[in-house]
Amino acid sequence: MVNLKALSPEELKEFIESLSLPSYRARQIIHRIYEKWATSIDDIKEFSWGLRHELSQYAYISNLKLLQRERAADGTEKFLFELEDGLTIESVLIPDEDRLTLCVSSQVGCAMGCDFCLTGTMGLKRNLRAFEIVDQVIQVSKIINPERITNIVFMGMGEPLNNLTEVAEALRRITQFVKISRRRITLSTCGVVPKLLQLPEAAPAVNIAISLNATTDEVRDRIMPVNRRYPIRKLLDACRAYPLEPRRRITFEYVLLKGINDSDADARRLVRLLGGIPSKINLIPFNPYRGAKYQRPDDERILRFQKILTDAGMTALIRKSKGAEISGACGQLAGRCSDLKDEPAPVHSGRF
Repeated sequence: MVNLKALSPEELKEFIESLSLPSYRARQIIHRIYEKWATSIDDIKEFSWGLRHELSQYAYISNLKLLQRERAADGTEKFLFELEDGLTIESVLIPDEDRLTLCVSSQVGCAMGCDFCLTGTMGLKRNLRAFEIVDQVIQVSKIINPERITNIVFMGMGEPLNNLTEVAEALRRITQFVKISRRRITLSTCGVVPKLLQLPEAAPAVNIAISLNATTDEVRDRIMPVNRRYPIRKLLDACRAYPLEPRRRITFEYVLLKGINDSDADARRLVRLLGGIPSKINLIPFNPYRGAKYQRPDDERILRFQKILTDAGMTALIRKSKGAEISGACGQLAGRCSDLKDEPAPVHSGRF
């Protein structure tokens, strides 16, 4: 049986023609899957009953299975989905005043091993296929209807650039068929430099976020193993070479870890490091989880770090932690694969 969601537009057209059907039937299927959220071939109402019955002998439409939906007091929602092979992934829906952002996963687990991230403790189970990435958008859209997702961030489980082929195809489908503007999509990477340089040719020109989190190689080597292969200078050289559209900037994400990377000296080094790069900085106070070795800086230290950046003319925003009570905040996703999920994450009492 052929999974229609798994086929690229070109493959779908070839499959339809192999059944001696006109090619425009492929466009009708695409419309039903991505805009009308069809869950089965019977939902393709443009087809007669007889044609639907015939097609169902050869094909089907897959769907992520919702296992759990959790809601935090701040309105953040976390969705645990089961894939066809029984593995699980998580997606997080984050409300804001003027937007509704869905954070999607690109892998089951993650191989990068960032020392402050719960997802990294899972290891990598496998890459997600393009249709499994897009299906997170489709399934959450169905669940929250009539509300609409306005923004997508690739900041869930996994390193998107280590699954570049499938992520690029997912981006094409999200922009072309789900019809979410590429300017409302952000891809976050920990700094896989060769793939970062390939991205502009491989995928639609979405927003880029770099998970930096340190200002010296010594510290970044310790908390982010990827730095041993692609050190800070090489990563920032790639950022300077990255082809940005006019008035676009690269976002640098900086997880603040108490006593590790939150000093005044770190802030001043960050200003120097990012010189010449059109950028903004998202400061992310560490989101604790059960068993974490790091701590969140206090509010005074966070604000002091931000002030040094803004006094130097940098755009530096403190990202308010959302969804921590349901382990849905940055760095807390682990699906069903981690025993740590069975206990609630610690929740800080700070302002952010």
